[in-house]
Amino acid sequence: MFINQILDGLKHLHKPQLNFLRVLFTTIFVCQSRINFSSLARNCHLNEKTFRRNFRKEFDFIRLNEAIIAQSKCQIEAFAMDASFIKKSGGETFGLDKFWNGCAGRAEKGLETSIISLVDVKENASFALTIDQTEPNLANKDEAPGKKTRTDFYAEQLEKNAATILKYTKVGVFDGFYAKQKFVETTVNAGFTMISRLRRDANLKYLYFGAQKPKGRRRKFDGKVDFNDLSRFRESTIKIDNKQLHLSAATVWSPSLARKIRLVIVKFKTKSVNLFATDLEMAAENIFKLYRSRFSIEFLIRDAKQSGGLSDCQARDNQALEFHWNAALTSVNFGREMANPNQGESERKPFSMKSIKQQFFNEHLLKLFISKSGLEQSLIKYQETLEDLRNYAVICS
Repeated sequence: MFINQILDGLKHLHKPQLNFLRVLFTTIFVCQSRINFSSLARNCHLNEKTFRRNFRKEFDFIRLNEAIIAQSKCQIEAFAMDASFIKKSGGETFGLDKFWNGCAGRAEKGLETSIISLVDVKENASFALTIDQTEPNLANKDEAPGKKTRTDFYAEQLEKNAATILKYTKVGVFDGFYAKQKFVETTVNAGFTMISRLRRDANLKYLYFGAQKPKGRRRKFDGKVDFNDLSRFRESTIKIDNKQLHLSAATVWSPSLARKIRLVIVKFKTKSVNLFATDLEMAAENIFKLYRSRFSIEFLIRDAKQSGGLSDCQARDNQALEFHWNAALTSVNFGREMANPNQGESERKPFSMKSIKQQFFNEHLLKLFISKSGLEQSLIKYQETLEDLRNYAVICS
């Protein structure tokens, strides 16, 4: 089985923890209910206390995720970073604070996770690399003097994992929240090119390239960017999903970011989006293609919440919470690779985490019937109908 193959390849892993991880990931795929300590214990031979104890132990999930990515042979062109709100009640859980809940459209009390994934742009797929819990009681605004902000926390997480990410790519894609001077500077200083999004009414200035006066301060800018007049932009057209998109690109100055940026205005009918990259030489089409791949991390988070148990943890301490969240995201990595084992590009099927879990559950239940009924396994396992039983009720097979 693929899970055992990957885990067996990890060096310096103690046998008790290796055996626990084998059971954990197999049980996550078998479990059809909420994935917490109680349900995990009901679906395997381990006790609930065993899960609670092992979730408090340290484990290098980055190394495990790298092993899965290496096995998948995907082509990483960028990395993505995003935060996700986790509902959590109680007063003793570490990290409880007011965080933005995108589903509710307001800030709510709960937990927040900050996720970094590696993006296969060609397959439009994200592979989780690591997840950290956002610290509580951080300032909401960068202007809070002398107090650590959430932007500082996200920047520290990026710096901490920069060496690992740089082994795969130098391009990072982020949503508009991360388009802040402090975070952009940290990203560029760490050796990355940042691609993100600006407000539709962003304050931008054209650069001045004309003759300078013999005396006095040199002129830097040549007027404010008027989004209704793009005559000074370089125009191009790109076709995506039978839609004709118009791209307008120019190198401009951003006062809010205090740097030159490569601005790309994407227009489709009456809608427009302002994208930017810190690499001034990057082509407009490439900026749009890479930013478009950012949405794959949203699908990763969705699959982890719906099928990996990202929102189901019963633990209250930080170590156990992060172990649970990393296990949930890693299970999606496992599922994505198991969906298309050893298949070429023309044979790859749409990925469905729910289908992978349904297949695992069907196979587990079938083995249980065989063992409990004392049936001859060879008479059943080599029947042509076995694959039909394994694929019962799957969404795509």
